[in-house]
Amino acid sequence: MRLFLLEDDDAIGMGLKYSLEKEKYEVVHVRTRKEAQEIFKEKTFDLCILDINLPDGNGYDVCNYIKEKEDVPVIFLTASDAEVNVVMGLEMGADDYVCKPFRINELMARIKTVLRRSGHGKDSMSPEKEGILEIKNVRIHLNEAKVGIVDEIDKKEEIAELTALEYRLLLAFCNNRGIVMSRNRLLEDMWDVNGDFVNDNTLTVYIKRLRDKIEKDPANPQIIKTVRGLGYIVDK
Repeated sequence: MRLFLLEDDDAIGMGLKYSLEKEKYEVVHVRTRKEAQEIFKEKTFDLCILDINLPDGNGYDVCNYIKEKEDVPVIFLTASDAEVNVVMGLEMGADDYVCKPFRINELMARIKTVLRRSGHGKDSMSPEKEGILEIKNVRIHLNEAKVGIVDEIDKKEEIAELTALEYRLLLAFCNNRGIVMSRNRLLEDMWDVNGDFVNDNTLTVYIKRLRDKIEKDPANPQIIKTVRGLGYIVDK
């Protein structure tokens, strides 16, 4: 699956390209409006990630150019969360809007949601409401970055108070359901564009805290399971 990335900040652009390629996406990264328009004369893409502020224009211009050629899903990246900017992007046909600084795992989840919504890509999770992922009785609201626990009897949902790092850890598991996640892989996924870093001892603490908040019996976890000697897994 081919993704188009327009980002003029080399540090962010290269970091995103590396992370996306780890997820087996083919990524074309450009830095200017001119480069973007030249690329779209030759290639087609499954999804576009567009920065707003560019050295020779803005991402809105590129979005208009793209939408005139084909109906490809678009996610905007911006340093501003002003309502007028969000509305402008959505009115141009954007599918989502992510503000900097952002979490890599949240962006990955949003990409997968947009691709599923547009009919592209594999949906490794059962069909669910747009912007919502479910694991057993845990419901993740991606657009609001919050997590609910659904009561098995009355089906009422209670919001779990997760920290930002706990939320990112849960998304890392969600994006890799059915795959054993080693501690090293989890540590890599907890590292984001802000340079935040979680060490091995801290990871143990966060996994315990996350289990305490989402598992019915944290001492006998049924969602985040330990694979002895290898890591952890969340079943499909």
